[in-house]
Amino acid sequence: MNSQYLEKVIDLTNPEKNIIYNMTNEEAVNVVRSGDVDAVRKIDGQFALVSVEGKTIRMARSIGRPIRYFIAKRPAGPNLIIAERIDVIFDYLKKEGLDHQFHPSYTRMAPAHYITKIELLGCPDPNPVYTRFFTPERNKYSQLNTSEIGENYIGVLYNEIKKWLKYRAKKGPVGVTFSAGIDSGSVFLLTYHALKELGESPSRLKAFTLSIDGDGADLIQARKFLESLNLEMFLEPVEVDYSSLDWRNAVKVVEDYKALDIQSATMNLALMHGIRSRYRDWKYIIDGDGGDENLKDYPIEENPELTIRSVLNNLMLYHEGWGVESIKHSLTYSGGLSRGYMRTFTPSDSLGFEGFSPYTLPNVIEISEGIPYIDMTNWDHEKLYALKGQIVSQGIKAVTGMEMPVFQKRRFQHGAASSRDFTRHFPVKEIDYRKEFLSHYE
Repeated sequence: MNSQYLEKVIDLTNPEKNIIYNMTNEEAVNVVRSGDVDAVRKIDGQFALVSVEGKTIRMARSIGRPIRYFIAKRPAGPNLIIAERIDVIFDYLKKEGLDHQFHPSYTRMAPAHYITKIELLGCPDPNPVYTRFFTPERNKYSQLNTSEIGENYIGVLYNEIKKWLKYRAKKGPVGVTFSAGIDSGSVFLLTYHALKELGESPSRLKAFTLSIDGDGADLIQARKFLESLNLEMFLEPVEVDYSSLDWRNAVKVVEDYKALDIQSATMNLALMHGIRSRYRDWKYIIDGDGGDENLKDYPIEENPELTIRSVLNNLMLYHEGWGVESIKHSLTYSGGLSRGYMRTFTPSDSLGFEGFSPYTLPNVIEISEGIPYIDMTNWDHEKLYALKGQIVSQGIKAVTGMEMPVFQKRRFQHGAASSRDFTRHFPVKEIDYRKEFLSHYE
């Protein structure tokens, strides 16, 4: 880094959280500095990378690693602060006496799957330039059936889990946040199978299922899932009191106000607190986040902005939102899972866990985007929703030999507590979440 610009770029990210298999972190930063999108795509793993070259700053991230930034003004010129979180930026500005320039909406989130280039030129600084480094080919597997697609898709997911166990989570216990839905169920079975294949003891593994006041449908479902495979010894229910739920704290931790994400994060925080209270030194958590986005398994009819045509005609719509060039793209928050992944990242990170969501990796998304959804569903909502269970269960069978139970879809936040407890805890209107978020910066 040119010493002339050391005072102008403050990088508060933590490179140790990156998981890169095929090069060092320094080599990966140099790849980002080159601006070569094909080379950046070849970085294998989960990462948030920042390069500085004179007045040019480039950032690149995968879904699983957030990057935020803010440009402050000093008499000598602009000062770029880069961090994972808004409050880290805010605390730095307060320490430097620059917090009078701050508003949370002035911060920016680098979108996943792009190189974000910023030129620190002075006043005014130009908008960032986005260059896509990950562009999976759509409809690539038009000649394959669900069984073949499932074997490809789950095969790549399995390889990612094996790499993580072999090179990252090499020692110590591994916990799965387990609702026994298709995503967490598949991740649990693949992790179990990988441990055995790697010669590791499956006793390293636990399936943690949240239950509020002993209620919620997930715990019942989790028992059924594991008993059907004679794996019930891996289940560890995490039963917590209703009073432990705190959506306001979830807003503070996630730094967002989208109702569904805050609801999910509230339950996730309760689960992480429950695990941490039992196990002071537990580190590794693996989950199924990203599976719904990959196979487009959200109820379209619940979102008035979406139609099945918009979902199936737009590349990675659930991962990235409407895209960085669209009117609806938020500079403050990015879009899709690129934004929403904070619901998963921050609860575990804030409590000292290292989380891993293999479904969010580009290598896995690349397979899912190649599925010929239109040909396989003929624009039928119900066929689209059923497709996920078919593809994943057939893939699990091909990779592990196990028959994975498939239950009806249910959001994590709805399965951990009774409907009564859920309704009485969470506000209905987004404005309540927005007010709570802004109150932390008054």
